Amino acid sequence: MKIYTGGCHCGAVRYEVEASMEKIIHCNCSHCEKKGLYLDFVDKEKFKLLSGASNLTEYKFNKKAIRHLFCKTCGVQSYGEGVTFPKVAINVRCLDSIDISKLNLMPYNGKDL
Repeated sequence: MKIYTGGCHCGAVRYEVEASMEKIIHCNCSHCEKKGLYLDFVDKEKFKLLSGASNLTEYKFNKKAIRHLFCKTCGVQSYGEGVTFPKVAINVRCLDSIDISKLNLMPYNGKDL
């Protein structure tokens, strides 16, 4: 486990998260596919929002199991919160100093859910 910092493009939303980055989910559902999301799910107590709570808006779709949170200014979804489960979905692409080419991507078939 390591502590990472991350946030949206404009910097209004910032957070820190403790994550292993061992298996990153590459989901093919309509939402993740269109946004190019790579996700790591962490326990809520491992996530701390540092700034930008008032600058977030949310989007829910399908089973509404995740509050997809994104910045009102730049539109970037840097994380989301589980509604039906106690996890935070970290958009790994929004973490500082992450080398995407070194991630262990796990395909997830969200299209059929």
